[in-house]
Amino acid sequence: MQTTISSASTQVEVFASEGAWALAWRRFKSDRVGLWSGLTVILSLLLVLCTLLGTLASDWEKEVAISHAPPSWVQGVSQTASDAKVLPEVVFYEPTPTDVVDPISAQWEMAQKSVKPSGDPVNALATHLPMGSDKWGRDVLSKTIKGAETSILVGLAAALMATALGAALGAVSGWYGGIVDDLSNWLYNVFHSIPGILLILAIAAVLNTKGTMAVVIILGTTGWTGTYRLMRGEYLKHRHRDYVRAADAIGASNSRRMFVHILPNVSHVILVQFSLLTVSCIKAEVILSFLGFGVPVDGVSWGTMLTEAQNDLLVGKWWQLLSATLAMSIFVTALSLLTDSLRDALDPKVIH
Repeated sequence: MQTTISSASTQVEVFASEGAWALAWRRFKSDRVGLWSGLTVILSLLLVLCTLLGTLASDWEKEVAISHAPPSWVQGVSQTASDAKVLPEVVFYEPTPTDVVDPISAQWEMAQKSVKPSGDPVNALATHLPMGSDKWGRDVLSKTIKGAETSILVGLAAALMATALGAALGAVSGWYGGIVDDLSNWLYNVFHSIPGILLILAIAAVLNTKGTMAVVIILGTTGWTGTYRLMRGEYLKHRHRDYVRAADAIGASNSRRMFVHILPNVSHVILVQFSLLTVSCIKAEVILSFLGFGVPVDGVSWGTMLTEAQNDLLVGKWWQLLSATLAMSIFVTALSLLTDSLRDALDPKVIH
């Protein structure tokens, strides 16, 4: 940015450099992969918002087809009448007084007229299902959209909690050192020495609760150790750099040097850790739901869908596995590419 200062006798041109965040945004805008990945993540978050508001997949529990109905775009996959269990359509019949001559014959005639068998068992219920139905006849696509609400919220919230906790502890430990560093390292060693699954089960037993919030707390309080270790090393390295010493010389406080001067230069490490933790938390939700500490029975997530798909594969029904895996892959890949682009944009050592 160029600014011209003029006076009666002289004219001086002053060049003001862009800030770290402005430079990062300018570099990120030139990355097409990062922009498309960011758009995909934003659309996924809008999808989650719509499910929270009830405008999408609100009737995912409704039975709309026969058990394990194939996707409508699959050719050559059919189901015989013996395999399909379709309830007959019931039409109520009220006999008139002139019909009632013999009570037994009238009752038999009414029963014959009340049941009207449906035609094709496959078409007896809705069959226009892009991803088919599960064993309860529920639309797999609606389940996938509703499952995104739980999985994405759990993954993002737990990863954000773990990343923030690890980054804060690592920054304080690496900056101050001394007794603060010793206590932080002791806490890190305690959490890091316990096997992850045992630590998760121990915290789950202490909380003694279930649901999405419980999963977020469990994963957030157990996944911060990796971020702490990396951030502590970065702050130990940056606190003696020249730009930090210059900030100290002009009277900048400790908090300003930690979070205004150093943090933008190490934010690429936080973004990478956040991306990795999001993927790990989505996977860990599968284990917690399987053990009974995650999504309740009346809920749905990508993890519970993958668990159900294991039994579906035994009978050759693969579409629920495809739907959940495809949705998870798209979101995880887009988030990973987005964080990689943001890391490159924020890292001053990367040549653009």
